[in-house]
Amino acid sequence: MSLTFDEYGRPFIIIKDSDKKSRVTGVEAVRASILAAKTVSRTLKSSLGPKGMDKMLQSPDGDITITNDGATILEMMEVENQIGKLLVELSKSQDHEIGDGTTGVVVLAGSLLEHAENLLDMGIHPLRIAEGYEMACKVATDNLEKIKCDFHFSKDDLEPLIKTCMTTLSSKIVGRLKRNMAEICVKAVMAVADLERRDVNLDLIKVEGKVGGTMEDTRLVEGLVIDKDFSHPQMPKVLTDVKIAILTCPFEPPKPKTKHKVDIDTVEKFEELRRQEQKYFTDMVQLCKDSGAGLVVCQWGFDDEANHLLMHEGLPAVRWVGGVEIELLAMATGARIVPRFSELAAEKLGFARSVREVSFGTTKDKMLVVEGCPNMKAVTIFVRGGNKMVLDEIKRSLHDAICVARNLVRDNSIIYGGGASEISCSLAVEDAANDVVGVEQYAMRAFADALEAVPLALAENSGLPPIESLTAVRKRQVEEANPYLGIDCNETGTNDMREQNVFETYLSKRQQLFLATQVCKMILKIDDVIKPGEQ
Repeated sequence: MSLTFDEYGRPFIIIKDSDKKSRVTGVEAVRASILAAKTVSRTLKSSLGPKGMDKMLQSPDGDITITNDGATILEMMEVENQIGKLLVELSKSQDHEIGDGTTGVVVLAGSLLEHAENLLDMGIHPLRIAEGYEMACKVATDNLEKIKCDFHFSKDDLEPLIKTCMTTLSSKIVGRLKRNMAEICVKAVMAVADLERRDVNLDLIKVEGKVGGTMEDTRLVEGLVIDKDFSHPQMPKVLTDVKIAILTCPFEPPKPKTKHKVDIDTVEKFEELRRQEQKYFTDMVQLCKDSGAGLVVCQWGFDDEANHLLMHEGLPAVRWVGGVEIELLAMATGARIVPRFSELAAEKLGFARSVREVSFGTTKDKMLVVEGCPNMKAVTIFVRGGNKMVLDEIKRSLHDAICVARNLVRDNSIIYGGGASEISCSLAVEDAANDVVGVEQYAMRAFADALEAVPLALAENSGLPPIESLTAVRKRQVEEANPYLGIDCNETGTNDMREQNVFETYLSKRQQLFLATQVCKMILKIDDVIKPGEQ
């Protein structure tokens, strides 16, 4: 694109290959952007809440995913439109930062843009709308600060954490087992949490799964589950009070770095070469034995001869263990990772109370369970499910719940769900709008209306009349000055979310408001879209 001037000094733009490109400018560009964002948002609206529907997505390879996790749906939809991609990024950033609320943030952003369109029809400048939204967002977050409650929990009293995780899991495939699953997630988080620093390292929580069994078979392993088996079928299947050597060097003779060629023309030479090779193996196994190791975990493979020797010497071994698993195993058992056999020593060995091989059903699938580690800072949630799709969805659901528990350890403030906080913020923004002079007042009122998209969607997805349900709750919130009243999605007979135990983390809701407002501001500022034309 270049800028030139005609003979009268008037500027005009020359676009390279302009005949092949399409260009939309001004309010039309903003409208086109809003339309794209609304389309993406509507796709997710039906997945919101405990009665939200799942989406089935097929990848180009034919793999099928069934999920109602907003970030996963958008990631797999392969959105082509650039504005649509902004909403995909919005959902991803909510997922990376908070881990939950990925559907709600996109529904909110879509609703804000939908209401902005009405303001554009009134002739209000897009930037004035964006400024009004910023002011409204500040009022809404200040209101969240007022209505949040502190949740007190300790290592002995985990019930508050479990209840919050149950809210997250109620909209997932594991909804009927939400109590069990929430307990598993909370125990996993508390096992690796550093409560003094208020921090949780999620890398120490491993979620492993195996197809087969039922959801009820999901359990927490206080140790590690490694998707490998012992290298030789005749090695013992259960080891107790075992010292573990972790190696990153292969069980094989050293190879010359350069290209090499060995000429063997007599039987004696061949025998000598074989003896030499066997000596290498024997020395390696002897070094492991001398160090006092009772189990060798190797990052690389080893051939049949080494395997036979290890079995013969009564030294169980596991091969081809991945780098991440080796690091977690070293952390849990207190072992040092050894890069050379010559460096093996007793002080570099780890310890585990039990290492056992577990097999599943009629298949030949086997896994190793390492338990009773001295540094109990690594845990594994072992998931079972009827098929791969269910298994993947359970893993995603547990990830959300783990993130919620992590956020509560970081900041133990919660707000009440069921659309209660959105309705409360909507009322607060409407009141604040009356004190604002200028066009921004319209934008603030639009923001207040847009916030109601979440409770409306919750009511609609639960089979309730949306407008009647919302207006009834709004009326009660105003009359009773009670910001904890929301949509009764589960039809329990009460709108008070404190009685229903429906909570969300304060961090998640605040982040949703910030991110949705920022994306709307960004989209409203676009007034010129230049893209390649259709071929």
